[in-house]
Formats: sequence, C-alpha cells, structure tokens
Amino acid sequence: METESTFHTYVQPVVHPQCTPFCTELTGIIQAMVGGQPSLQQVLERVDEWMAKEGLLDPNVKSIFVTCGHWDLEVLLPGQCQYLGLPVADYFKQWINPKKAYSFAMGYWPKNGLLDMNKGLSLQYTGRPHSGIDDCKNIANIMKTLACRGFVFKQTSKPF
Repeated sequence: METESTFHTYVQPVVHPQCTPFCTELTGIIQAMVGGQPSLQQVLERVDEWMAKEGLLDPNVKSIFVTCGHWDLEVLLPGQCQYLGLPVADYFKQWINPKKAYSFAMGYWPKNGLLDMNKGLSLQYTGRPHSGIDDCKNIANIMKTLACRGFVFKQTSKPF
C-alpha cells in the first residue's frame, strides 16, 4: 500500500506555447517549468518505457490508471492525440475514477472532488490543488484509505 515508483514530467505546450495567467493561477505552472520540456509524443513514449520498466505492460500484471473524473482520459488525451496525429495506447482507455469509488464506498458524491474526499476521509490535502503530481499523491492516499477500509476497486470507465 505504498508508492513504488512515480513518473512525472512537464510537457512543452504546442498549440498555446505560452502559459496563460489562468493556467498559472490554477496549477502553479509557470512558463519556465514547461519551456524546453519534451513534446507530448516524447512524453507518451517515456510513459511507455517507464511502464515497461516497471513491469506494468506484462500481460500477467493487472494495472489500471486512476484519474479524478473521466475528462482527462476520455476527452482531453484522446482529443490532443487526435489533433497531433498520435496514437492513444490501450492502457489509457480504462481507468478508475476515485470520485465514483468514493461515492460507492461512502454513500454520497464528493461535489468538490479531491477536497471533499480528503475531508470525508479525515485526510489532510497536501500540496496545491490542480497541480498534477500533488493531485496524484492525494488520490493515492484516498485510494489507500478506502482500500484499508475494505473497499474493492473496479474499473469505472466505459469500454471504448
């Protein structure tokens, strides 16, 4: 029930190469953090390499992505890949939405996402909301807490 490995990188924006004030205010990402970073294609290749190194592409290993909501993997990533002419790996086509898992386990929907789930589980939110890596750490803590309470996770995405 501990984090074994982490993949984290920023992506060089292409369509809108300059970070907007809205983006910086929401995520804390500034231009210096994304300038000179790898392209989305390079990042997706690195994700694949990392997953292979961690044994997550072995057909005998069960793994699934966890994302707070369906938007990122159902809409955003496929749309961006389509725009850039990039394939979407099959492992990005199934996921667990912790908001759905939380609602099944706790009996109510967390209207404010991660903040409500942390509060409902008496957990302290760490880091900055909407900062990808901080959100991941908080999601992992929520998943761990639910699992320790006996919740069994199931895929919540619809089959593609």
